[in-house]
Amino acid sequence: MSTAAITTAKEVFDLLHDDLVAVEREFERLSASEVDSITEIAGYLREGGGKRIRPALLLLAAKALGHTGSSSVRLGAVIEMVHTATLVHDDIIDVADIRRGRPSTNTQWGNSKCVLAGDWLYMQAFRVALEERNFRILDLLISLTQQMVEGELLQMECLGNALNEQEYHELIYRKTACLFRVSMQLGCVLAGASAPMEEALGEYGRNLGLAFQIVDDVLDLTASEAVLGKPTASDLREGKATLAVVHALEHGNAQERADILAVIEDHGLERVGHERILAILRRNASLDYAIQVADAHAEAARNDLAILPDSEFKRALLWVPDFVVSREK
Repeated sequence: MSTAAITTAKEVFDLLHDDLVAVEREFERLSASEVDSITEIAGYLREGGGKRIRPALLLLAAKALGHTGSSSVRLGAVIEMVHTATLVHDDIIDVADIRRGRPSTNTQWGNSKCVLAGDWLYMQAFRVALEERNFRILDLLISLTQQMVEGELLQMECLGNALNEQEYHELIYRKTACLFRVSMQLGCVLAGASAPMEEALGEYGRNLGLAFQIVDDVLDLTASEAVLGKPTASDLREGKATLAVVHALEHGNAQERADILAVIEDHGLERVGHERILAILRRNASLDYAIQVADAHAEAARNDLAILPDSEFKRALLWVPDFVVSREK
């Protein structure tokens, strides 16, 4: 591949093709258990697809800093196992029926088996990470897991209530962006990067993850069920206030605020319909505002890479924020 600017997803994934194939194989190998239901649940989720953006970030960070070797593939699988475990638990907590256009695991195997399968995936991820014999790697993964659990608990406590923008950002950092941050940091650790480099690339991951989740939340409100692979406005139906909704609550008139609060408090769209909520969000330019905030985080992520030496891997990292904010699902 040339060192010209990378501008397409195909070019980025061509750059990482062999490594991502290896991550997928490692993920499959490591998620096999003597207990059939664990293997089946992990396999079902793995086959459901996904962008594999988190292991891709780990690989790009490691390669941009000159790392070679199999550890990046192994830790890429670890990160994907952790992410998969969160999906299993999320579907149980959210009482979800659909995940990526297919029945969720809890509707197929039941909550009890899925809770335990998610726990097993977490422990397996830590067991594999332990093989690196690097306390910094374990420290990052332990902190990551704690923050994600905190994020789930905070979200549960916030259901049915309005948030302010700072609270929303703190929530999505724990739920989403911390995994992006740690993916970048793990790549740095493997490459033996300096503390300033790890901090800068970790900030890239944080900003990228915030942009990713904000866009995800906007798509939940605006995209079709066919595109999302799940019911539209799922967050609102669960009583979650995302950024566009937070903005409309702060800027809408009294009736608009009352209508939004009715949906959040009801955990449903029976009293106030989806179209009415979309009309409120559009009148207050709340959807546009959320995308502007996502764009700002994407630009901050690109700026975080200034410390990184030029390479095709850096160019790929510079491209990823554009992919995140322009995606349609």
